[in-house]
Amino acid sequence: MSQEIKDKIASIPSSPGVYFFKDKKNQIIYIGKAKSLKKRVSSYFSKNKHDIKTLVMVKHIRDIDFLIVRDEAEALVSESNLIKINKPRYNVYLKDDKTFPYIKITKEPYPKVEIVRLKHFNKDNHLYFGPYTRTRDLRNILNVLHKIFSIRTCNYFIDQKFIEQKKIKVCLDYHLKRCDGPCEGLISEAKYAKIIKQASYFLKGNTESVVKYLKEKMNISSAKMEYEKAAILRDQVMLIKDFYKTETHHLTNTINRDILGVANEGTIGVVTMIKYRNSKLIAKETFDINTSDNTNENVVGFIKQYYLSTFDIPKEIVVQDNMVDQSDISSLMEALNKKMPKILVPKRGEKKKILDICIKNSEAQLIRILSKKTRRKEFVSKMVTALQDDLVLDVPPRRIEGFDNSNIQGAYPVSSMVCFIDGKPRKGEYRKFKIKDVKGIDDFASMREVITRRYKRVIKEKNPLPDLILVDGGKGQLSSAKSALDSLGLSFIPIIGLAKKMEEVFKPQYLEAQSISKTSPGLVLLKQIRDESHRFAIIFHRQLREKGMFK
Repeated sequence: MSQEIKDKIASIPSSPGVYFFKDKKNQIIYIGKAKSLKKRVSSYFSKNKHDIKTLVMVKHIRDIDFLIVRDEAEALVSESNLIKINKPRYNVYLKDDKTFPYIKITKEPYPKVEIVRLKHFNKDNHLYFGPYTRTRDLRNILNVLHKIFSIRTCNYFIDQKFIEQKKIKVCLDYHLKRCDGPCEGLISEAKYAKIIKQASYFLKGNTESVVKYLKEKMNISSAKMEYEKAAILRDQVMLIKDFYKTETHHLTNTINRDILGVANEGTIGVVTMIKYRNSKLIAKETFDINTSDNTNENVVGFIKQYYLSTFDIPKEIVVQDNMVDQSDISSLMEALNKKMPKILVPKRGEKKKILDICIKNSEAQLIRILSKKTRRKEFVSKMVTALQDDLVLDVPPRRIEGFDNSNIQGAYPVSSMVCFIDGKPRKGEYRKFKIKDVKGIDDFASMREVITRRYKRVIKEKNPLPDLILVDGGKGQLSSAKSALDSLGLSFIPIIGLAKKMEEVFKPQYLEAQSISKTSPGLVLLKQIRDESHRFAIIFHRQLREKGMFK
């Protein structure tokens, strides 16, 4: 532990709050909450045994920051929100870089029901259901909802003033009996509110209440001899019963519960959630999560992030093993002013069977993710394969680094290095160089300097070496670069030069240019790398030149 870190820890108060660990690039790599900031942060640097993730994380800590809050509950909520926004590398979090869809019932005199996407869930006056992970299922739910309930689909804000002004006439939905015409005041706010209430019951899975409501309306219509209307209501009742047919997953009681099955390997994790409302299976969602090697931490982290993003809190949360402490979840819900779910770990019975199904789903999804990653790693593009054949290389040049120099009459001399992996530019690994030791115009010496500086650092930091090095130029630049590699003991790395005029490829051991077909995908890739390194060098040179002229 450095003296700087010791001084930081000494200055941390014992108050409740949130702490931030940062790396050498000043990026947040971990966020945590604590009842006592000083004790919690100090524990990371003690000689106690830590898991592998924590040991690796501590090695990367270069700075510590903190935020003092009023109490532990506020620290809990702040931690969850900050993790969701910053996505630190070593935290467990729900991977929501995509925005998850919700069903939203708007807070209006005549509410509408719509699908919305929220990057960050904020509490407002609207009613939300979700988040969902399968948009196709979500649209199916909304389609059924509009078939059962005559809810408007227009985007107007309809109130009494809007109706009195008679701005629009009823649309086709009214004539198809899919809307009761609130835009012309053909239904009162009170009656429309009853429809919305039943729609919310339907979304919560409380179908008994909805069926009872529709049957009462059907009987009234039948008594009035409005048989066509009664038939429509009968069809709506049948539609609800068909939609929620879940005999194979039927639980004997009506307690709302979420069942979570987790599978993870390394930093990749999957949570499958099966949601029961009023004894009916209403949704099955699968979430990818960033994980650690501590499964308990994975599940607690997921629960915090997920239930921070929804109003739909069940009475029970079923998990595998004793991986979630009831007090952790209770303090979170208390801080969010939400009802307290009970954490259950079933050992036998129907709940255990469904939990096993959840776990199997997660394991199957995890296998798919891992195999997809493996295939991606093993994939070698046609360009790379063609280039291997063109240059007669022992291995495919999956990592290629290209160099170019730029100056104007020896002023502001710079060099650039670009990196292509599997035929694609990796811009995060591009590097810029100011020429330091070479005076005047000397392209060969500049190339030797840059190659030496680049690979001295690669060796020192133990970074990956390239499968192929490309220098922009002919035999002169290539010879200079080759001599620099040899002096570093890296003569085994293949290196070539690409001359601009005739697109000729030079290799160190041959005097003449190598004959490569002008239509070869390998040559196309080399030209892309050469042009990109040239572009990158020119941009850097212009920046320095403009800065110098301004001075």
